[in-house]
Amino acid sequence: MQKFCFTCDLKNDPELIKEYKEYHKKGNVWKEVLESIKTSGVLNMEIYLIDTRMFMIIDADDTFSLKEKRLMDAENEQVQKWETMMNKFQKIPNFSNGEKWILMEKIFDLSEHG
Repeated sequence: MQKFCFTCDLKNDPELIKEYKEYHKKGNVWKEVLESIKTSGVLNMEIYLIDTRMFMIIDADDTFSLKEKRLMDAENEQVQKWETMMNKFQKIPNFSNGEKWILMEKIFDLSEHG
């Protein structure tokens, strides 16, 4: 199994943050988006929020590829519509080449410290 951690910031607007959270409640995420996530090899995905900072954890099977997932998403009309809609809420960092979710570097793992 693979694990990926990403971060993304929301725009600092309490009403937009409230709306963003509503879109991510059970039953509100479009079925095509959920299907795209699952068919790519993602086993579980969690998003956490504090203030405007989000943290996403992805557990994926060994066939999962970030590159392939990006290609799949680019070709999926519904995923692109969802992402365009999410642009209203998310900030694009200066260093990300237009990507909203930035892959984080793992710097500590307790299991490696005996």
